[in-house]
Amino acid sequence: MRGRIPDSFIDELLARVDIVDVIERRVPLKKAGREWTACCPFHNERSPSFYVSPAKQFFHCFGCGAHGTAIKFLMDYERLEFPDAIEELAQAVGLKVPREGGNEAPREDKTDLYALLDSAARWYQGELPKSTEAKAYCKKRGLDAQTIERFRIGWAPAGYDGIMKALGGNDRRMQLLNEAGMVASNERGSKYDRFRERLMFPILDRRGRVIAFGGRVLQAEQGPKYLNSPETPLFHKGRELFALWQVKQANSNLQRIVVVEGYMDVIAMHQAGLPIAVATLGTATTPDHTEVLFRAAPDVVFCFDGDRAGRAAAWKALESALPRLRDGRQAYFLFLPDGEDPDTLIRKEGKDGFEKRLKAATPLSEYFFGELAQDVDMGALDGRARLAERARPLIARLPDGAFRDLMAQELEKRSGARATFEPDVQQRRPPPRPVNVQRSLVRSAIALLLVQPGMAQDVERPYGFLRLDKPGVALLADLIETARARPGINPAMLVEHYAEREEYGALQKLMTTPVVGDASMQRREFFDALLHMEQQAAVQRREFLTAKSRASALDNAEKAELRSLMGIRVQLRRDDD
Repeated sequence: MRGRIPDSFIDELLARVDIVDVIERRVPLKKAGREWTACCPFHNERSPSFYVSPAKQFFHCFGCGAHGTAIKFLMDYERLEFPDAIEELAQAVGLKVPREGGNEAPREDKTDLYALLDSAARWYQGELPKSTEAKAYCKKRGLDAQTIERFRIGWAPAGYDGIMKALGGNDRRMQLLNEAGMVASNERGSKYDRFRERLMFPILDRRGRVIAFGGRVLQAEQGPKYLNSPETPLFHKGRELFALWQVKQANSNLQRIVVVEGYMDVIAMHQAGLPIAVATLGTATTPDHTEVLFRAAPDVVFCFDGDRAGRAAAWKALESALPRLRDGRQAYFLFLPDGEDPDTLIRKEGKDGFEKRLKAATPLSEYFFGELAQDVDMGALDGRARLAERARPLIARLPDGAFRDLMAQELEKRSGARATFEPDVQQRRPPPRPVNVQRSLVRSAIALLLVQPGMAQDVERPYGFLRLDKPGVALLADLIETARARPGINPAMLVEHYAEREEYGALQKLMTTPVVGDASMQRREFFDALLHMEQQAAVQRREFLTAKSRASALDNAEKAELRSLMGIRVQLRRDDD
């Protein structure tokens, strides 16, 4: 059992989940024989070296070495903890994750914290209808009841202990309020509500759970205009985006996502029929943000004010986006007229007018060269040299691929200087393909069993190969016992049973081992390996007894055993272990 999730449930989940479906929803796959292949989502490459095996329910990249089951893929790709990856997969196949065992929740189990934040959101929602001021503001901003409900907008009333009185009924609850960033302390150590007299916007994670809040004042003189939750165990503002969950709920096949600056801008776009807007949470766009954005949609439009601050924010977004612009991904920049934001423009121009602006957004390449050439005399040789010096290191940050090649060509066209890069050996060499290497009998047997765990049902007890003194023999026997106890277990399920044991890494590597031939040929090779291991065990025992007889007398049982072993003719297979 991992945490409080039973192993039997993990078995059932992996039996229901198809790793090809899980990965293909996030990475475009192409059929390659019995496997599927793609350019690896975990490192930049030009030629595909990422393979997915439906038979093994396992993925492996021959370029960077990433590998694992559907659970591991989700953990790495979506940056999820183990329990969250299980929840994500279970939700996709309609299963409910059971929790068992132990009174103490494991460290990663933040159920109480999620529950408290959800209760806080509900309390703020309940306070909104009680505030004449807050209701008037919502009406003035044109927020309808459905939008208020969809975004769970609430109100933090005046006073220093509203949320503490509502939710902090005991020491444990106060501890959770503090851990969730809902209360703050003054110099004397007295606690008070962090959010007061603010319109409250719950910030949701990718599964729709409340993880933090943003609060907006109604009057500009109150300041600061926006106040966000501090960093907590659940909330890291450099990774989260406001309204991403609502965007994904509204778009089953999202092709474009727009990044705006304020919560109200996001909400105005959604209410106007453009549910494609998100916002960063009081920070500049980070590399983590851009990775999340491009995983959500292939086209990202960064929408900023046209003033100096807006252009500085746009350039930071560009720098964060460059290393993530693999082929097929595109970034655009939309600068708004002075004094306007998406909310005001949508009111003036409507949905269609704002759509026209989005379609006319500046492609990254055009914005890139336009910004770098702003104070450069392109008619002069030293001006073109300055452009080349500025652009080269930035273009070098692009992933190897067609877009980087075209950006380099454009720089040469504009400046006359070639953009040369140190070749990335990892990216430029063809992906290594598996080769048939001589493996030990034990490793061969384990690799074959991992392909067809059902063969364990036909291994006769007692296991004669257990007498062989070689590394991995005990693990092989344990794998056979595990597979026998769970008829129908698939390779991924079998490996996941060892996730908390030291053998897990070795088993994952063996899962990437090429196994040739059809099922019947693999079966013959497996049982042939077991037979040869028994024969090797006999030879080992014979050599031991022979050596012992030279040093001291054998007892009658040992003499009889040696005579029996001397009569056995053994055909040994080469063993390099």
